Amino acid sequence: MQGMIERSRKRTIEEALEVQAGVVLLGPRQVGKTTLVQEITESRDAVYLDMERTADRRVLDEPDLYLDEQAGRLVVIDEVQVVPDLFSTLRGQIDRRRRQGSRTGQFLLLGAASRALLHQSAELLAGRVSYHELMPFVLPETGAETMSPLWLRGGFPESFLAKSDGASLTWREDFIRTYLERDIPAFGLRIPAETLRRFWTMLAHEQGGLLNAAKLAGNLGVSGQSVARYLDVLIDLMLVRRLPPWHSNAGKRLVKSPKVYIRDSGLTHALLGIKTLEGLLGHPVVGGSWEGFCIENLIAAAPRGTEASFYRSSAGAEIDLVLKLRDGALWAIEIKRTTSPKVTRGFHFAADELGAEVRMLVYAGSRDVPGKRGIRAMTLASALEMLTARQMQ
Repeated sequence: MQGMIERSRKRTIEEALEVQAGVVLLGPRQVGKTTLVQEITESRDAVYLDMERTADRRVLDEPDLYLDEQAGRLVVIDEVQVVPDLFSTLRGQIDRRRRQGSRTGQFLLLGAASRALLHQSAELLAGRVSYHELMPFVLPETGAETMSPLWLRGGFPESFLAKSDGASLTWREDFIRTYLERDIPAFGLRIPAETLRRFWTMLAHEQGGLLNAAKLAGNLGVSGQSVARYLDVLIDLMLVRRLPPWHSNAGKRLVKSPKVYIRDSGLTHALLGIKTLEGLLGHPVVGGSWEGFCIENLIAAAPRGTEASFYRSSAGAEIDLVLKLRDGALWAIEIKRTTSPKVTRGFHFAADELGAEVRMLVYAGSRDVPGKRGIRAMTLASALEMLTARQMQ
């Protein structure tokens, strides 16, 4: 069923393989990395190895012997974080093949953890591979008409494509349980599953709020250091986003704490026991959930190399999302779960302070509305089209 929806990252990965010796594709489990790679390799001479399968790991007991035999083929290694010692071998393989005239499309590495994998591979494979993320479905992939079910169920393929909202929720509950009881311990992280579930659920209740580590630590009965470690774990597994505050040298008194979002809206709702769209619309988290859903979609649509943050001054001037594009242009984006296309004076003040080139309000209305002082009120679909068009420039 996952192959029914074309992934926007497919073309990016294919293009990267044409110019780089290797590509590293990062993303949480069950997000569709293997399915995407199968589609990419259909038209290529490729071999696939899954490092969670004992038989495939044994194939690489003598990695150079095996990989020498695969010269000229694309070697796909799934769950590569399981075999960190392999990176030094891959470096030698890439360099040897380059000397023999084979410079691109050699290795495609899939990993389920970000920081750990990047730390292992960054120095050894520097200049030899490019890194890409595959996250759950976003609106341009599923179509604007699917916005409500995508928001409710989230973008993990099995959840979004489930036969009913109930089946989707069951899948997400099982996904959360598996991460807590199997996947996180498999990374060597000794955190009690029930403690981490409580922490994850607290983050869901505070979706989009400023990080208050002391409050979380007090509620959990653990130290602030433990809270920092739990948060790092969920960020490394690409399940939580820590959105940094905008930093300026202008001497302004700006908020210094980051905002925290569970990256997939469907997981937020599963942690809170929200079963239906009606239940979501009547829940106190509805505003934070909508904001997080929009932010993930907007960041995914932004040009590669875009830096994301938020702006909030002690005086109350605020911008939900600031995108700094690679050319230095700033986009100031306000996100509201409302049908009224209005922003606060604080938004205008903050956008003026930053000199934002583009100013938009992403709201729940059905049409785009030009506003005062250069702001545009837009549907999420229109905002994503605008960002995608910028990416093509």
